[in-house]
Amino acid sequence: MRTILITGPGGSGRTTVAAATALQASRQGTRTLVLTADRTDTLGTILGTPTGPTPTEAAPHLTTWRPDATEAFRTDLLAFQDRATTALDLLGAARLDGEELTPLPGAEELALLRALRDAATADTYDLLVVDLPPTPRALALLALPEQLRRYLRRLLPAERQAARALRPVLGRLAGVPMPSEWLYETAARWDVELAAVQLAVEDAATTVRLVAEPGPAGTDAVRAAATGLALRGLRTDALVANRVLPDASPDTWLAALAVQQRKALDEWRDEWVRTFDVRELPHLGRDPRGAEDLAALPVPAPGDAPGPVEWPVADRLADDGVLVWHIPLPGAIREELDLVRRGDELVVTAGQFRRIVPLPSALRRCTVDGASLRDGELAVRFAPDPDLWPRGR
Repeated sequence: MRTILITGPGGSGRTTVAAATALQASRQGTRTLVLTADRTDTLGTILGTPTGPTPTEAAPHLTTWRPDATEAFRTDLLAFQDRATTALDLLGAARLDGEELTPLPGAEELALLRALRDAATADTYDLLVVDLPPTPRALALLALPEQLRRYLRRLLPAERQAARALRPVLGRLAGVPMPSEWLYETAARWDVELAAVQLAVEDAATTVRLVAEPGPAGTDAVRAAATGLALRGLRTDALVANRVLPDASPDTWLAALAVQQRKALDEWRDEWVRTFDVRELPHLGRDPRGAEDLAALPVPAPGDAPGPVEWPVADRLADDGVLVWHIPLPGAIREELDLVRRGDELVVTAGQFRRIVPLPSALRRCTVDGASLRDGELAVRFAPDPDLWPRGR
């Protein structure tokens, strides 16, 4: 299934673009589902059809879905409370009733991830359009499955789970109770669920579509988003310049704003020509509402997903005595980059974004020898460790 994740800075009109993209595809006969995490029904207002906690048909071949974060949060917490009854009783904890539970910050995003997983694993739709939160929150959301799986592996390693039969003996020897069976079972179930979400996000048919208004603020937001998405290894298929004003206007204020937009668009095309297409959507003179307004927006068709993002390792041992790991980071700023080697992992920080990535097997037997940033690509040099590198290589 083709998946398009749509995000952009706050107020850029990303929900409108998501609705227009989904509607356009459905009118071509593509079975389309559009997802949103908004607590308010912004998507339904734009489409002219209310959305709800269950998939609802908004038009032929078009289904909308706004997962209920409150109900999902209540169900999960009550289930956890039931499983942890013994521990809670020992602590003298008072049980929570379902009626008093309200979702915590981030519950909408978690509900969206679960809905994305369910939609991706079903054979019901041909296209999934996801209306993500503003870019910084969207990137944190998309990084969550990988991060949580890493935490689970650190807190409950596989070798500990494999020694379940020894836990009673270990508990007596250590003099402290060992983790219960249900804890390992819960961790294993979470890992499976998170893996399914991560697979949907990283699938070859999944791309991100950026939406921004052309201008100085939009330029800064696009540059930061491009770097953050590249660091996550996500592919961007288009940059949608939204609410573009006509070039000619008798109003001097609008004419000056149009000149500013045109300058930003020229900069976008020069800077991102090798990264993604820049597509323009005209300003309708009003907020788009209903199918007729959405049809007037020439949003890019889903198309085929671009090729995968690659982080190749170049063998330059014969010439320079190093291996070079090439990491594409378009828009990255040298002064905002930081690298830390941590065991078999590399911690990469680019501005406000950070990712901990496992080293390829060959690089684990090397030491970091330096790094450079050129033309939007980070090149990290690794020198073989004589104590670990096979003799004769």
